[in-house]
Amino acid sequence: MSSPDAHSTRTPYVPALGYRVLTPLYDRLLGLTLREEEFKSALIREAHVSAGHRVLDLGCGTGTLLLMLARACSTLELSGVDGDPEILRIAAEKASTAGVGLELREAFAVDLPFADRTFDRVMSTLVFHHLTTIDKVRALNEAHRVLRPGGMLLVADWGQPQNTLMFLASLGIRILDGAETTKANLEGRLPGLMQDARFTDVQEVERRMTMFGTLSLYRATRASSEQSK
Repeated sequence: MSSPDAHSTRTPYVPALGYRVLTPLYDRLLGLTLREEEFKSALIREAHVSAGHRVLDLGCGTGTLLLMLARACSTLELSGVDGDPEILRIAAEKASTAGVGLELREAFAVDLPFADRTFDRVMSTLVFHHLTTIDKVRALNEAHRVLRPGGMLLVADWGQPQNTLMFLASLGIRILDGAETTKANLEGRLPGLMQDARFTDVQEVERRMTMFGTLSLYRATRASSEQSK
């Protein structure tokens, strides 16, 4: 089983794209470089959302995933958290323009402002590689806590490169986002960390080659028979 690095410390907050001045360009750059709609659509398919489900986007950014979920199923109850008030403002503006009601809160993945067993799905895209290994574990434990028994965790983030080309491509992520926070991702340790957080049926359901390395899609479940602790 994976374990947090002993020397890891609380992750300093990093705004979208690393610098606040780049935040307004986030949607455009992500769409151009990673075909955002494609991989987020794949993650939504894996989520198997149903009418009335409560869904949390962990590190929701500008709200793109939440708005895509609203289009996929109009009766979902959608919430998002992010540590950046500026990017939440953008998300709120996009939701208002689209006529979609979202619950958006300024909060961090390691300390979620929700009661136990609140959500049917917790989803996250391109957040975990910004966290130290210890904070990855904290965030996964928080995701487990707020999920209802039988609920699912869906994550899209950088994974272990599947070939030499993807290894070379991932060097940019190591440099840009830091070796400490990206190490566990690029070593393929996220599934083990999910198991450490008591998730079951942990699977890497898809790998996508990108200009920045391997983008992995993960699915895990909070056991339906698990008792409160």
